[in-house]
Amino acid sequence: MSKAIELHTPPGASGARTFWSVCAAVVFLALFVQAWVVVQARPEDLLTGAHGMADIISRAMPPAFDQFVPNLWPVLETIDLAIFGTVFGVLLAFPLSILAAANVTPALPLYYGARALIGVTRAVPDLVWALLFVTAVGLGPFPGALALAVHSVGMLGRLFAEVIEDMDMGPVEALTLTGAGRVQVLTQAVVPGVLPSLLGIGLFRFDENLRSSLVLGFVGAGGIGFQLLTAMNLFQYQTVSFLLIATFVLVTGAERVSAYLRKLFM
Repeated sequence: MSKAIELHTPPGASGARTFWSVCAAVVFLALFVQAWVVVQARPEDLLTGAHGMADIISRAMPPAFDQFVPNLWPVLETIDLAIFGTVFGVLLAFPLSILAAANVTPALPLYYGARALIGVTRAVPDLVWALLFVTAVGLGPFPGALALAVHSVGMLGRLFAEVIEDMDMGPVEALTLTGAGRVQVLTQAVVPGVLPSLLGIGLFRFDENLRSSLVLGFVGAGGIGFQLLTAMNLFQYQTVSFLLIATFVLVTGAERVSAYLRKLFM
């Protein structure tokens, strides 16, 4: 004879849950209030300054579509900045991620060293890296490409290491028991097991690098960002509006292409 099992809430559990929910709400509200104060939020300024924004928008119309041909090269520079930064970021991040993954790292000192290097490259913003490289190699797209590559090492290295740590270790253990060397285990078990995920992460990073390359142009790293800054400094608002449209088309197109490639490889 079966008996229905009844689940009873322990006495006081409901009250404790309510208490902690109220505490969480109060903490969240306090954090938001202090953020409002620290950023000196003044919504009324948006209303009083709306006419200035409307004036700039009216000056930006119609967009200067005659700037299409002169800006084809900066568009290509922007795309190539993202390609260079992503490819070199992947090439440098993958070996670091092997060392930084606790389940496959060959030695503990290498693990901590790789984690430290990944942390440093990730913690420093790509804009700061660009400023450093501009002082080293001068203005142009090359310092921007280097900045994207170095910052990508930090972001990709961490994500790659997490993917490797979460992989199925069955093939690795099986090859190890057969006497396979470390290189054989890496090429025949680790890489095939994580390659689809790494490709997807790399394509996502390409999207991020494309957007970042636009901002890096503001510090002299070339591309559309540099053209946009120049047009703003010269009050050429119609050129600015055209460059913004070109940026939107470029980013949207890159998202579509990367989404297609992710479906193709994953």
